Amino acid sequence: MRNLLNFLIKYNYWFLFLFLEIVCFTLLFRFNYYHQSVYFTSANSLSGTVYEVSSDITSYFHLKSVNDDLLDRNTLLEQQIASLQSVLQDMKIDSVEMLSLKSLRGSEYSLYKANVVNNSLSHLDNYITIDKGSSAGIKPDMGVIDRNGVVGIVYKTSPSYSLVISILNSKSNLSCKILGNDYFGSLRWEGEDSRFAYLHDLPRHAEFQLGDQVVTSGYSTVFPEGIVVGTVDDIFDSSDGLSYNLKIKLATDFGKLYNVRIIARENQQEQKDLEKNTIQ
Repeated sequence: MRNLLNFLIKYNYWFLFLFLEIVCFTLLFRFNYYHQSVYFTSANSLSGTVYEVSSDITSYFHLKSVNDDLLDRNTLLEQQIASLQSVLQDMKIDSVEMLSLKSLRGSEYSLYKANVVNNSLSHLDNYITIDKGSSAGIKPDMGVIDRNGVVGIVYKTSPSYSLVISILNSKSNLSCKILGNDYFGSLRWEGEDSRFAYLHDLPRHAEFQLGDQVVTSGYSTVFPEGIVVGTVDDIFDSSDGLSYNLKIKLATDFGKLYNVRIIARENQQEQKDLEKNTIQ
């Protein structure tokens, strides 16, 4: 307390000076209209700048909710485009062949959006975890894609999460074909570069070339025909010399995987049960 009193006594002239300055400015701005106008103009300008900075900061922290809303709208638009394309095809109107998500018929397929919460690239058997599960309608054997192409197949689900077998998995075996013809083979990953997989057992008389696009064949209950997989990067003979093997550059960049879509087919289980009973 004594130190405080000594400080006030020592600098009492400065405190008196500040007090008188405040009184002077108060009298100046209170009884002079010109000075009042200058003060309020400056104060408003400063307040406007502060509010603008505050608004920018608030907008930045709301970007995630805005992004989620855009993803919802994109999913709805994708389904509407697919439905319109189905109508055009039924009316036999010529149009460009639809690939990737646009090839889904709206009446038969539904799309669910999800985010990747865990992903691996460096193992022989890689898996992906997404933030949607059985409570959102996700079931095993549903196909998973992103905006570029095929990602994998749902393997297991919990109420809030799903485990996806990535294309980059030795257990993955995807039926694919060269776009523009009906020659198909099996796509498998051989545990090397995450950018490439191999399409096996293409017949010797099949016609294709480097750069051709590879899509799903439709010979599966999981993926419809025409979902993009990648492009032909290299061509070489199989070990027995009876067929071709193709090195495929995958359309999906698994190192930057974040937003995905899950494909739900309406009659998938019916087809699976029929084929299972027939085989047995």
